[in-house]
Amino acid sequence: MRSIRRPVLAAAALTAVVALTATGCGPDSDNADAKPSQSAADTTGGGAIKIPKDIQDKLKEHGFDLDKWKNGEWKNWDRDKWLREAGEFINPIIKNFWNPDKIEKVKPPKDPSKPEDISEDQGKTDPEPAAVPAQPVKTPYTTTAPGVGLLLFSTPQGESRCSATVVKDPAHPGKSNLVWTAAHCVHAGKNGGWYRNMMFVPNFNKTGGSAGQLKNKPFEERVPSGKWWADDMATSSEWIKDGGAVPGVPMAPYDFALMHVKPEESTGGKSLEEMAGGAYQVDFNAPAMAKIPSLTAQGYPAEAPFDGAAQQSCTDKPTRLSMDANKPTMYRIGCTMTGGSSGGPWFIKGADGKPVLVSNMSMGPRPARWSAGPHLGPEAKAIFDNMSKKWASKQ
Repeated sequence: MRSIRRPVLAAAALTAVVALTATGCGPDSDNADAKPSQSAADTTGGGAIKIPKDIQDKLKEHGFDLDKWKNGEWKNWDRDKWLREAGEFINPIIKNFWNPDKIEKVKPPKDPSKPEDISEDQGKTDPEPAAVPAQPVKTPYTTTAPGVGLLLFSTPQGESRCSATVVKDPAHPGKSNLVWTAAHCVHAGKNGGWYRNMMFVPNFNKTGGSAGQLKNKPFEERVPSGKWWADDMATSSEWIKDGGAVPGVPMAPYDFALMHVKPEESTGGKSLEEMAGGAYQVDFNAPAMAKIPSLTAQGYPAEAPFDGAAQQSCTDKPTRLSMDANKPTMYRIGCTMTGGSSGGPWFIKGADGKPVLVSNMSMGPRPARWSAGPHLGPEAKAIFDNMSKKWASKQ
């Protein structure tokens, strides 16, 4: 399955465990060396990318070469220079950087109030669940899974992809611009920092089908709800400090992230939630796993036997997976989704019968048999509350 940049966990009883990120093939990929065209922020004629002055100043503070930044170069970006801390995320819109053809060419690597009492879960690991074959999500996604989509970004190794979901913002009811995903889809962890060219495509390929069929579909079918660039990002301090590749997997209980987005093109003032057709409540007080009868994971797996074009899902009763008795216990379900599904939503049925997000896809073994996601507790709620509050008067 998958890779927190292709790591392998050497923990007892867990072998070949990696995250569910699908990574591009780097310089060998088609269009890998293409120069971005023009920024939607502060642009002039001539096709040159213009970086706003406040962003230029911050980059200079970190010793970056502005020309290399504009040309998408990652050479010699060591830990001391990489923008990595909370509040340092920079992601200027580069208009048409992610055109439909480029989106389709991003492929996986060739290598395979009172909190609920969940103390009964802490430090516990249940037997490995039986594999549950992933099933195609019914179409059109704009009706059956509104707000679940594709997350695209650039890493030093090339273009990459995950899955993500629109979530409700209490500061802007019905008009959220918040997106939930996995930490390893946005930040490299202890030896790196924030990835670049972070863009979300809700309801990608809304009528489903294969990658071959996708090539002949009109733009409105492939990108039905617009392209949305992250302009703010937050993840757990635990991930920033100790996450990443090996030993990133032991930090998987903190593998969650939240972003605020803005559209690449004008939407007439409509929010992401309005354009996508929906958003999901996040439950930071989910019950103990024994009290959850069923959990559904959704995303866009892109490693074989999947091709990344269609949304898939797995439904199973969750069990417990503990990476460390001192860290939160993770949800685990049987699931055969592969790389590319990382960051995708994990839903339970709320009191009103509607899906409620309680976790996100984080990791699993290769070959795919099961998947695990973090329990969203106080750490996750804190980044959510801070983000919502920060943008309460700006949107």
